[in-house]
Amino acid sequence: MKLDKKIIVVKVGTSTITNDDGSTNLRAIDRLARTLSEVESMGYKVVLVSSGAIAVGANKMRLIERPKETRLKQAVASVGQCELIHLYDRFFMEYGRTVGQILFTSEDLDNEEKRKNLAQTLEALLENNIIPIINENDSISHAEIMSKDRIFGDNDMLSAIVAKFVGAAKLIILSDIHGLYDSDPRTNPKATIIDRVDDINKIAPETAGGAGSKRGTGGMKSKISAAKFATEIGIDVLIIYGREPETIFDIIDGKKAGTLIKGRKIQL
Repeated sequence: MKLDKKIIVVKVGTSTITNDDGSTNLRAIDRLARTLSEVESMGYKVVLVSSGAIAVGANKMRLIERPKETRLKQAVASVGQCELIHLYDRFFMEYGRTVGQILFTSEDLDNEEKRKNLAQTLEALLENNIIPIINENDSISHAEIMSKDRIFGDNDMLSAIVAKFVGAAKLIILSDIHGLYDSDPRTNPKATIIDRVDDINKIAPETAGGAGSKRGTGGMKSKISAAKFATEIGIDVLIIYGREPETIFDIIDGKKAGTLIKGRKIQL
């Protein structure tokens, strides 16, 4: 498939946009909106895949801990998604950008007509310089929020799928660590970051640890799975530290940043 070097998909996880106590990190969302707005002003088309609905909803509902009951998780996600898109809309508007929301589930991707509609909607938004903000629809889907090994893995796989839909040349995943390491940096202080991976299939999923923070549901395992999907169709995947979104400018400038997982060269 033909990839567009001017289209960038950015995925942000729950741990980046929330604080350690579960409250919404407004400063992080502001920095992200400012950075992506500037990237778009440089002539790029940006798609944002954002997790965080359940965490933001739990905070707004003043819940002491993340809900465990499925129906309560779905209710919390409904509240959280409303709050999350409100915050994004407000912050992006401060930098002169318009956003649009898209919610869907893994089941939607099984339907050919819905897949086509999704692709057309994304294309129309980008053509009109609107930044799509995408999340999975936890309010009506229980398969992902109940699963120990989520289909989308805190939206990591979702972001790879979206990158394919829009023909992005780059997928940038904002993580709670600075990239892919040769071992889990949380348990091994001598862990070394891997700045480039030419074949993601040679990296074991357990190399850099399992799930991420207590607030997120992804982790490096799901990021590696997403990278395998994206790089197979030629998309470059970069994993960088989420609290420093300005690193995206370094990526655009061709500088070394985080971990670069090279997309496979496609024979035309």
